[in-house]
Amino acid sequence: MGNIFTVIFYQPILNLLVFLYNTVSFQDLGLAIILLTIIIKLIFWPLGQKSIKSQKELQDLQPKLEELKQKYGDDKVGLSQATMDLYKESQINPFSSCLPLLIQFPFLIAVYQVFRDGLSNKLDLIYPFITKPEVINTFSLGFLDLSQPNVYLAILAGLAQFWQAKMTVTRRAEVKTEGAKDENMAAIMNKQMLYFMPALTIFIGLSLPGGLTFYWLVLTLLTAIQQLFVFKKKPSETPKVVEGEIVK
Repeated sequence: MGNIFTVIFYQPILNLLVFLYNTVSFQDLGLAIILLTIIIKLIFWPLGQKSIKSQKELQDLQPKLEELKQKYGDDKVGLSQATMDLYKESQINPFSSCLPLLIQFPFLIAVYQVFRDGLSNKLDLIYPFITKPEVINTFSLGFLDLSQPNVYLAILAGLAQFWQAKMTVTRRAEVKTEGAKDENMAAIMNKQMLYFMPALTIFIGLSLPGGLTFYWLVLTLLTAIQQLFVFKKKPSETPKVVEGEIVK
């Protein structure tokens, strides 16, 4: 299994990075990482677009879900059926935003391993048709050492993570029914995650090689830009709940 992962994920990413380093980046590792991130992002652009659209559709549907929560109260069976009907009428799959992320996960692991040890002791995995450098200069712009943890890159990655997450937060109407306490609790947890994930990004980034943190920073910025394009589009109309029935 490890050999399959190396051949399918690890080795292509390592070779692409070395190729970019040797050619268009003028042997600047930072520029090579930017180009690598853009290429990977473009490859997964359709999947990312689908995931972001699904997240946006689910958020646009939240007011209707809260209306159902108020109407059905403690009637869990009725609420579950009404929720499924609302998803069906809206043509929304609540799990559709997760699949694209799962597909991209092995590539994220491969990128992590490339920056962790591939640039130092695994250059023997370079393809024969790509020039194997004697050594890769880990300094970018002459002063930024991407082989060592960098506090500034970690902070910038955390701020970018916060910006991206902030775009996905929508204001919810106040819910006062007894049966909607779970919904309020979910809103509080979502708000906490808005600050927790950027803080976690900074904490982890402080211990990772600067190259990997830089990759995460660029990837997060590209994802945020993609979100801007999606969120600028006029939201589609969501079904209304009238007298317990879902109407368009």
